[in-house]
Amino acid sequence: MPDHNSAAGHTSEQTAGHVSGHSSGRSSEHISTVNSSVAIWLALLAGTGITVAAAFIDLGPFNTIVALTVATIKATLVVLFFMHVKYTHEKLTGLVVLSAIFWLFVLLALSMADYTTRLWR
Repeated sequence: MPDHNSAAGHTSEQTAGHVSGHSSGRSSEHISTVNSSVAIWLALLAGTGITVAAAFIDLGPFNTIVALTVATIKATLVVLFFMHVKYTHEKLTGLVVLSAIFWLFVLLALSMADYTTRLWR
């Protein structure tokens, strides 16, 4: 007999599964702690501080390399933790992330090759 307190005659387990988007009643999502989110946020702020500090220091051609390295690290932190890619177990997600990182390195290598071979006058 259905629970009369639940909506549309569904049991509370069916309603909870429907609301969360999982029909099996088992959730595969990872819930981050506040401490880890704050730690990642502080790391992102530190990366921003390093980028700003490096902009005021004359490192010659290494200014761009430092800025792109810090930006890559920050983007990796955002993808892994805030987009929860670190906690997924699907093979396709890993393949997509690895291919994205591979193409990122290809683009960075080509950009650096162009940048370092320019004739500066």
